Amino acid sequence: MVIPPPVRPDRVLKYLKPYVLRMHFTNKYVNAQVVHTPTATVAASASSQEKGSRLAMVESKENTRDVAAAAKIGKLLGERLQAKGVPAISVFFKKEQRYHGKVKAVIDSVREAGIELV
Repeated sequence: MVIPPPVRPDRVLKYLKPYVLRMHFTNKYVNAQVVHTPTATVAASASSQEKGSRLAMVESKENTRDVAAAAKIGKLLGERLQAKGVPAISVFFKKEQRYHGKVKAVIDSVREAGIELV
């Protein structure tokens, strides 16, 4: 016998932390993605390694790995999340990550794009 999941109103489902922001920083690029944990699928992602953003940064002689690039990636990710209809996300920190520098730039840019942090 299969027990169906409980029926919860939308106002509760909005804040159950199903979407998790994961960030990865290399020596050349900044990567950020939001994963829908119940289905283990990527809801949205943004990277300074993408062709469009990388070429735009190179043409304007900007770096693809500094805090400014992280802020641009966060803004792009926030816009993509809004287009998908994701209202709120939670943040997953790796062991060595703190709310400082590039991590702070990505999170603040996503928040400024209109996505709530839970």
